[in-house]
Amino acid sequence: MRKRAIFAVLGAAVALGGSTAVAYGDETVGDVQITTAAVSGGKDIAMGLADKTVTVSVTATDPSGIWDADFHLWRGTDPDNPDGYLKPNEDTTPADCVASSATTSTCSKTFTFEPDSWLTNADAGTWKVGIEVWANDDSRAVRDAYTTVRLQRFSKLTVNASPEPIAAGKPLTVTGRLTRANWDTDTYAGYTAQPVKLQFRKAGTSTYNTLQTVNTSSTGDLKATATASVDGYWRWNFAGTSTTPAVKATGDYVDVQ
Repeated sequence: MRKRAIFAVLGAAVALGGSTAVAYGDETVGDVQITTAAVSGGKDIAMGLADKTVTVSVTATDPSGIWDADFHLWRGTDPDNPDGYLKPNEDTTPADCVASSATTSTCSKTFTFEPDSWLTNADAGTWKVGIEVWANDDSRAVRDAYTTVRLQRFSKLTVNASPEPIAAGKPLTVTGRLTRANWDTDTYAGYTAQPVKLQFRKAGTSTYNTLQTVNTSSTGDLKATATASVDGYWRWNFAGTSTTPAVKATGDYVDVQ
């Protein structure tokens, strides 16, 4: 029976949150080639306060065909001493491998991030994907960090334009709040000192135009004034950061009389 010697040692030696891992390093034995790999379909992982399961997959080829694959996610700069480490769900079971030809297969496993049990705000950012692939002739390929994925704290953005309705030429006040998931406290909290665009879309059109940029307060609040001239929709638009995804508020319609 083939054995995952390298990954088995890793799995026994580390824990979530970043204990010491066993060194193994990149290695290729035989003709195995890893062609592509992806986490969550190549998209960033935006996490709120609920558990989230994502799929990691790898496509590889070998003249003898692909037998199995394994994965782990880690963050930091040193694979031997990661700042965070996550094994796949039921990691001792074989990967789900689907052959597209006699030599090529795509293998996948799932991972679950749990903000209410072990995830902290410090875990937001770039995670690396370690991969090992085995062929039917016992060839293998090992990569410490074949690709990466960003884990982000899910964001929310509100808007309210008032008064409604309003007379043409009168000042309109637009407020809102930018919040994001706080995994340390299991709540949503204001995102401080972030630039957010105030945008307007005239009724009957499809394009928003940026009028000004406002920085959020210490509580994530936003406030701006503008002159009401025509009917339309007002919204806030946040471009996002490396740890927080972009978000746009749903437009608030104002009737100008």
